Amino acid sequence: MSEAQKTAGRQDAGPSTVTGVDRFFRITERGSTFGREIRGGFATFFTMAYILVLNPLILGSAKDKFGEQLDPVQLTTATALVAAVMTVIMGVGGNLPLALAAGLGLNAVVAFQLAPLMSWDDAMGLIVLEGLLICVLVVTGLREAVMHAIPQPLKQAISVGIGLFIALIGFVDAGFVTRIPDAANTTVPVQLGSTGTLAGWPMLVFCVGVLLTIGLLSRKVRGAILISIVAMTVVALVINALADVKTWGLTTPEWPDRIVDTPDFGLLGQFSLFGAFGQVGVVTVVLLVFTLVLSDFFDTMGTVVGVSAEAGLLDEDGKVPGLGKVLLIDGAAAVAGGAASASSATSYIESAAGVGEGARTGFANLVTGSLFGLALFLTPLLTIVPLQAAAPALVAVGFLMMTQVRHIEWDRYEIAIPAFLTIAVMPFTYSITNGIGAGFLAYVLIKTVLGRAKEVHWLLWGTSALFLVYFAIDPIEQLLGV
Repeated sequence: MSEAQKTAGRQDAGPSTVTGVDRFFRITERGSTFGREIRGGFATFFTMAYILVLNPLILGSAKDKFGEQLDPVQLTTATALVAAVMTVIMGVGGNLPLALAAGLGLNAVVAFQLAPLMSWDDAMGLIVLEGLLICVLVVTGLREAVMHAIPQPLKQAISVGIGLFIALIGFVDAGFVTRIPDAANTTVPVQLGSTGTLAGWPMLVFCVGVLLTIGLLSRKVRGAILISIVAMTVVALVINALADVKTWGLTTPEWPDRIVDTPDFGLLGQFSLFGAFGQVGVVTVVLLVFTLVLSDFFDTMGTVVGVSAEAGLLDEDGKVPGLGKVLLIDGAAAVAGGAASASSATSYIESAAGVGEGARTGFANLVTGSLFGLALFLTPLLTIVPLQAAAPALVAVGFLMMTQVRHIEWDRYEIAIPAFLTIAVMPFTYSITNGIGAGFLAYVLIKTVLGRAKEVHWLLWGTSALFLVYFAIDPIEQLLGV
């Protein structure tokens, strides 16, 4: 073969390869580009990378029934590994820009509700059982059917509520909003800053970051969110080096002594599938697994619908493309999280940050997953990006998701009231699940009061009944003596 023929062959091979990847992920079809997908993957990683610090902190600070604690270094490795693997699988299998990692809230349940009753191995075994049960619900079609039974206005309200919730997460993570301790006998539960005023260099980083982000978004600058995160991280590094900053919170922006570190996989496989039954009994196990399933089930539902809606991927009926695969992968992520002792992994609403950067396909997940994979070996670098530099992205994404409120018919009370409760309860209770439950119960109640109960899908009736149990779980446990 001549050199000219070889050159021509190489030229033909390149476009063909790119076209194949484009076709597989439907990048052009969904109005995206490789550049947008890459930027989106980076933005998603940086807005959810805090879980690599927060998950080990939550799980590592708790003790099980026998006084044992999990190793923080091993927890960091397990958290990064599960996030990397499951995010890539979601990208390839589900083709959505939906990253996965250990779920906040779920890890708190494991640390402060399960562990005190049993060993860590038993607690993680319950997480595996929860994930397997969710997979069964997906395979039988029940989980997808429930999602399709939800009226479109409630789905839109879920997206709006998540927008407010994620903005609140940004404000709280940065310290812009803080909780006032009950012992203070104050008349309001939260306040501006830690003392009622904004003070300190970290707060300046956050505020400037918010202004920079919204300014770039207003000018429709490509990569606005990612530019803001990187720029404010650099500013934070400089401030930390020159000023006397008492605390940045979880992550201090300072260059580490070493960049590469060896991952410790010691927690992988450390779970007992049925050990909890012997520790606390069948009834308690059933109630605990029920709580986990319900929380994971609807947190994922809200996240999948919210992110897909923001990306403009819902069809004319408001359905998520390839929903069955997406939900099955999410269930498998819960299994993987328990098996790795990283707590239940689930879809992350912070994926909306990537969508805000233009991500529309699973290709963005390859970028996010790869960065989590690098985090296995570059753990010290996780200390560089402080929450104050990443949180402005969450505030900006909250605005973007809030815009869907215009689609809700506010003059129809049977829709407006459930939508309002869905939107309000999420940030006010710091829970996606609580907001969805409040909206569902209100929707069913109002339809019944209006004499139109037949309009409610039977699955929505069943789901609302489960939410009634969910909200009344404490008196039920007392009634059953558990």
